[in-house]
Order: sequence, then structure tokens, then C-alpha cells
Amino acid sequence: MKKLILSMFMVSALFADLSAQDLVMKVWEGVKMPGTATDVPQSLNKYGEPINISTPTLSLYKAKSDKPTIAVLVCPGGGYRNMCIIHEGSEIVKWLNSCGITAVMLQYRTPDNRMGAFQDAQRAMRIIRSKAKEWNIDPSKIGMLGFSAGGHLTARTATAFKQNSYEPIDATDKISPRPDFAVLVYPAYLSADKDFSIVPETPVSADTPPVFITQALDDPYVDAAFAFILAAKRAGVKADMHLYAEGKHGKGVRRTEEPMRDWPMLCEEWIKFYFGSPMPFTYDKTERK
Repeated sequence: MKKLILSMFMVSALFADLSAQDLVMKVWEGVKMPGTATDVPQSLNKYGEPINISTPTLSLYKAKSDKPTIAVLVCPGGGYRNMCIIHEGSEIVKWLNSCGITAVMLQYRTPDNRMGAFQDAQRAMRIIRSKAKEWNIDPSKIGMLGFSAGGHLTARTATAFKQNSYEPIDATDKISPRPDFAVLVYPAYLSADKDFSIVPETPVSADTPPVFITQALDDPYVDAAFAFILAAKRAGVKADMHLYAEGKHGKGVRRTEEPMRDWPMLCEEWIKFYFGSPMPFTYDKTERK
């Protein structure tokens, strides 16, 4: 009974968090979705997180601004099995909006459908750029931010943009899916071996956009950060990496004690330094005492 009550509470909190969204749309609205998808009905796990996603969606959260804003496509993690839509989704879009940044959250296909997720991400980037004027977005300042498996998906989208993951369907697919910057928060699945070689599906090159990476040394997936930063260095990609001794994996912006709690401040500062923003820097260290 206690578990049931807790689950109901978390689901209620999820929908309360999502109530401020400006728009929800299907990634493949009006067209045939390429690739495959599970035929198991979508549902929520015990944490209130979506599983068995067969209809990928975009949720728009517009920043309040009279001028075109920076936008970020948010990719929650979940091991390509479930979707951590709360602490790596709705809580993240709130933080981005507080920075004056428009957020678009992607729910990509699961479970275990990496190619389907990549197709969803490429289509999502194209949709956002195609709707830049309508959504009051600067089309030259559209980034992507991902956690864990979502970090892997973000890295793949930021590096393999020359690869068409599906045959073009309409005019939207003539638009580049390359993000203007990428943020990898405790990414996973990027290291191919003990020498920190980058995995083949993320071909880092000189054309890779600027990247911000943060991870903890006690994270079991920390090799992903080393693999990507070394590949970025070899390719001459502009990349910042912030490593912490402690922090483990997960938690989003929920950290309150360990130093890794400050990664959102560093990330906001990085985005605004390189890409500007209609709002001033907002983070106040005194609030984190």
C-alpha cells in the first residue's frame, strides 16, 4: 500500500510539473515513422517514468522574452529502457527556463532502440529549427543536453549529423540536424575500450559543435567523459570538462551537498558566455549555502 501511495504521489507530481508546457507534439506527426517501435503498450514504472515508448513526442517550454532565445533539446536518460522524465526532464526544463532559455523535451523510443532514438533526435532537431520563428528561438543558438543514455544520444546527434538515419520524408528533413552546442551530463556508453577510444557511432570531428561535459570520478560510466574529451582534443573541438571526485551517477539538479551540485551554474555560465542570452546570468552562490 505504501508503495502504491508513493507511486501515485510521484505520478501526480510529474503531471503537475508538466502542466506549464506550451505545446506537446508527436515527433513524426503526419508522416510515417521510420524504423521500428515496440508493440507493448506504453506505461509508467514504479517511479512514475514512462516505459515502452512507441510514439516519440516533443514538449515545448518557452522562455519569456521579447527577443529570440537560446533553445535546448533535453534528452532524459534511463539506459534506453525507461525515461527519467522527472529529475532529468521536467526539473531540467524549469531550470533552463529560469535561465531565459527555451527548453524542448524529447521522449524518444524505448526500450533498447538506439537507432529509433537517433532517428527521433535528428527529426526533433530539424523540427525545432524549422519552427524557430514561431517559437521565438534564435535558429543559430539551438543546443542539445542529455543525461546518461540521453548523453550518449546527444553526443551521437552532435557528431553523426552528416549521417541520415532515415530517408528524407518532407521539407523538414532538408534542415541540418546538427545542434549548435551539446551538453553531456554524466554521459554513458561513449568509451569503446580501456584506452578510452570513442565508440564508432560518435565520430567526433572538427565539425563537432562546442561541448560541455560534467561527470564524477565515482560514476561507473566516467570513462565516457574521458573518451569524449580526448576525441575532442584530437579533433580540435572546443570542449569544457568538469570532473568531480564524488557525485556518482544520476540525480540531475538535485544534488545539495557534494561539489557537483554546482554543475548547473557552470553550464549556464558556459552557454551564456559562448552564445549569449536575453537574460543576465542568474545563478547566486549564496542560495546554495
